[in-house]
Amino acid sequence: MQNKRILLGITGGIAAYKIATLIRLLKKEGAEVKCIMTPASCDFISPLVVATLSENPVGIEFWNKVDGTWNNHVEYGLWADLFVIAPATANSIAKMATGACDNLLLATYLSNKSKTIIAPAMDLDMYAHPTLKRNLEQLQQDGVEVIPAESGQLASGLVGEGRLAEPEVILNHIRWNLLKTEQLKGKQALVTAGPTYENIDPVRFIGNHSTGKMGFEIAENLALNGSQVVLVTGPTQLKAAHPNIQQINVTSANEMLAIVQKHWNKMDVGVFTAAVADYTPMTIATEKIKKKDDSLTIEFKKNPDILKWAGEHKKTSQTLIGFALETTNSLEYGSEKLKSKNLDFIVINEPVAGKTGFGADTNQVSILDKYNNLTKFELKTKKLVAQDIVQYFINHTR
Repeated sequence: MQNKRILLGITGGIAAYKIATLIRLLKKEGAEVKCIMTPASCDFISPLVVATLSENPVGIEFWNKVDGTWNNHVEYGLWADLFVIAPATANSIAKMATGACDNLLLATYLSNKSKTIIAPAMDLDMYAHPTLKRNLEQLQQDGVEVIPAESGQLASGLVGEGRLAEPEVILNHIRWNLLKTEQLKGKQALVTAGPTYENIDPVRFIGNHSTGKMGFEIAENLALNGSQVVLVTGPTQLKAAHPNIQQINVTSANEMLAIVQKHWNKMDVGVFTAAVADYTPMTIATEKIKKKDDSLTIEFKKNPDILKWAGEHKKTSQTLIGFALETTNSLEYGSEKLKSKNLDFIVINEPVAGKTGFGADTNQVSILDKYNNLTKFELKTKKLVAQDIVQYFINHTR
């Protein structure tokens, strides 16, 4: 979100303390942030904190009492690429829905030229009140996006809906709005991610250290560009958040193959990033294997080759993308895999000690296509690598 201009409105609720984290997250992503606070919000978070984190003066009143200058609500509305109000209290939501204009934030909302997103936060009875629901419906009819409040412990001591969405959730909505395109609108994508676990007995398995990060980032970027995505993932702690992503969790290679076989025929593109276990035990013990001898021998059989199956059943209208992680002769092995699996292009992971590989936040890749064209990329975060891969697909399939 480099240089994207985000206007952040803060109203007077206890959840305002979370906005410091949101500002930090936005600045970390390269966004420009300006903030408007209602006078009541100053009781919950210091304007000095907000100004320091955002690196911009904070607008509170129409007039700055110290120097007598005017905070121009029209200019705020023209400056912003996106207006985000969080937390949005029941009082401010009611005023927005009825067009009331008794503070700088509300005047800016009524003058704003960009989209507005609100994240409500209040006690559970207020959040469930019919008046609040009507006001939210009115705002949605007016084009305002509402990030639903979450359920959890509230400041009143009660537990229920009304809790402000976490800063990371609000950040996702901001990112989806500012980075979305329609380059892949109407396209269906299948992504595999994560490891597979192959059971040995009821409590043990063999697997690998894949976290699924690369696959999840690619799935989100495909969705940001308008695609509907089916994400088939092995065991991982990650959860896809974008509404265009259908996440299907599996455990073993055979379970992943079954889902791929079910969906592949309907897809326009497949991106197979999963680190599928090559072998699985010949037999799975029905009870926990006891530790008896100094050694244990387990016989394995080959798992199905999911990527090869997809390549064998690929239509001319489909694009198939594979991944290769090699420690030596990466280009040679990648080229061989490209041909043997009938891929359109392959992403070759370049090992960089301590900076790439399973669990790392960065990656360095090269893309080799079926015409033997090689494109190399610099070491980047996996989010940026995902953007490169998806844009490469977009540019080379038109």
